[in-house]
Amino acid sequence: MFFLIKRIVTTLSIFLVLLVPLQGAFAKQTGPSFIRDAEIEHTLRSYARPLFAAAGLNGDDVRLYIINSDDLNAFVAGGQRMFMFRGLLERVETPSQLKGVIAHETGHIAGGHLARTQDALKNASIKNIVGMILGLAAMAAGGGEAGMAIAMGSTDMATRSFLQYSRTQESSADQAAITYLDRTGQSGRGMMEFLEIIGQGQYQPQNSISSYYRSHPVSSERVAALSQRVKNSPYQDVPDSPEDVIAMKRMQAKLIGFTRPLARTLREYPETDKSVEARYARAIAYYRYPDMQKALAEIDSLIAEYPTDPYFHELKGQALYETGNINAALSPLETAVNLAPDEPLILTLYATVLNATGNPQDSEKALDILSASQALDPDNVNTWDQLAIAYSRLGDTAMLAYASAERYLLEGNAAKAIFHAERAQDLFKVGSPLYLRAQDIITIAKQQQTARN
Repeated sequence: MFFLIKRIVTTLSIFLVLLVPLQGAFAKQTGPSFIRDAEIEHTLRSYARPLFAAAGLNGDDVRLYIINSDDLNAFVAGGQRMFMFRGLLERVETPSQLKGVIAHETGHIAGGHLARTQDALKNASIKNIVGMILGLAAMAAGGGEAGMAIAMGSTDMATRSFLQYSRTQESSADQAAITYLDRTGQSGRGMMEFLEIIGQGQYQPQNSISSYYRSHPVSSERVAALSQRVKNSPYQDVPDSPEDVIAMKRMQAKLIGFTRPLARTLREYPETDKSVEARYARAIAYYRYPDMQKALAEIDSLIAEYPTDPYFHELKGQALYETGNINAALSPLETAVNLAPDEPLILTLYATVLNATGNPQDSEKALDILSASQALDPDNVNTWDQLAIAYSRLGDTAMLAYASAERYLLEGNAAKAIFHAERAQDLFKVGSPLYLRAQDIITIAKQQQTARN
């Protein structure tokens, strides 16, 4: 399930006081949005997990986020949280280039770089982390208004603190990355290739230089040291696996199909191109246009060729549901769930469609599916929202209040989280696990309110 999560940035009062007006001004202009997609996240995880393990990190503890931006960048912030920009995912030419970026950012995590910044942001919400960083980066790059010249001084300082690693840290992360790649038997050549890609913009006007280049300074010494490590690696000529190449091409096709107009997608993937990724991109673009006849023709051709691929069935169900054909969407989504029972985003989409039928029996089924999804991904706002809908349909007022409280807590709406948690407490047995969890929600939400005031 591919969707964008819109986030309006709120003030992060735990950080520099001087930046609060700047943060608020940026929030009024725009807010970060995130991309969530089961297949893309699965691909990134498959690339990253071996590298996390090689770095001595627990892969389950490192969270990956995709920011919907054309920018070519990646960073780590707020503890073990890695942020990848859509522009970077679209720009890489090989899986080894993307793995090189992941390995490099993993080096920053394992090396404890920007420790004070990480500690300051560790408990901040994702929307606040990304909103603050994007706002600071935009202002430091010249996007601020002239009247904010004084704030710009602190902005530049904070941007360096957030994003601009020192050359020593960059070289350290490079060396760590090659070590992780060697431990997993993978080539580091992609890292060198990626540095060449980002280096191509260094002589362009300042406001058009890749933010990855600005925030990850590249020196000749760094390139020489990295080149030597790659040259000495016994794995320098190991090619990307065919499976990794296919996964990357499909990821890029989905990103373009979902985020670009139909005409742009057809330029990238003309109808004469019969590759899997081209048909995939066109299927997405057609249904979004919408032209369901062409979309279903492309999707059905993919399913006929790959009947056990859960993501093609998921796409068919999503396309049918989003174009108003709710009942027809159930069968392909049920198939997708059976093929990928541990993909929480697919589970939640299927449950969403079950809830949409208006049949109480379907909502009962949705509850079981949503419970499984929530266990796999407890921080998905949509899952809690659909749980609240299902409980409402079934007349379970206590659980409706509880699910709503969890949802609003994740959204950062402290007042509504407290309201629904207190309502849930009135209906739960005193001292029961859910009663105590509702109390925790109230406590956390009140702390959020205090931090903002």
